[in-house]
Amino acid sequence: MAAQIIDGRKISVEVTEELKKKVEVLKNDHGLQPGLAVVIIGDDPASHVYVNAKEKKANELGILSRKIQLPAETTQDEVLKLINELNNDSAIHGILVQSPPPAHIDEEEIILSISVEKDVDCFHPYNVGRMLIGDENGFKPCTPHGCMVLMEKSGIDPTGKHAVIIGRSNIVGKPMAALLVQKAKGANATVTICHSRTQNMTELVKHADIVVAAIGKPNFVTGDMVKEGAVVLDVGINRVEDASKKSGFRLVGDVDFGSVEPKASWITPVPGGVGPMTIGMLMKNTIVACCNINKINVG
Repeated sequence: MAAQIIDGRKISVEVTEELKKKVEVLKNDHGLQPGLAVVIIGDDPASHVYVNAKEKKANELGILSRKIQLPAETTQDEVLKLINELNNDSAIHGILVQSPPPAHIDEEEIILSISVEKDVDCFHPYNVGRMLIGDENGFKPCTPHGCMVLMEKSGIDPTGKHAVIIGRSNIVGKPMAALLVQKAKGANATVTICHSRTQNMTELVKHADIVVAAIGKPNFVTGDMVKEGAVVLDVGINRVEDASKKSGFRLVGDVDFGSVEPKASWITPVPGGVGPMTIGMLMKNTIVACCNINKINVG
């Protein structure tokens, strides 16, 4: 029996409608417009695609979007000065510096310079700590939070389930584990993290009720690694050569969809699964920031 597809595009539309209502309440009842500033340094084509998608979604929601493009040779001090100006700009509630920046930019120092109230990527150690202890009023990292919402909207309850996460990055793997293990509705899972030094990965994944693949290797998770009825969330997005495509490549996830889909109960496709949710959760964090900064609650 084929798996049910977790349609990230469809669910992201649902989330967009929910967020639109909150933006309308902020505007109509409180005279506020959430504002997001996205800083991009240099001319990396993939980064520009992501930034433009964020700008488009912000405009769709009625969120003030400010795209700030800096030349590749911009200095560290110039970036820090800009971040300081945005920290003190009352029209901006969320600040994001598109990753990766050019090699000469110290990304960690940039993250630390962003006001914790405006850190809508949830990369600052303060916000990571709040997330880890289960503070519901703080930010949640966008991609892991998107995965959690996908499960919630699909009626998948992780409570008591064994979740295996493949990958231990600060962006996905570690925060995904933190969200799944929380003593909270839609969490309460038992979590195992696998990584490049895990010796018995296949056996661990075989016992998983929920598999989250975030290792950055195309088609890494194969059907023989997944047990019947597992929920499979594919966070990976990889370019592989494909001569049949005009672009010369196609996008695939970290999961070999063809062999895993027949065994899974639920599975996210790539593209169209987790990806659309990441930007939605960024917009949600911007609305949360606006509410927290202005000490109001719109639900």
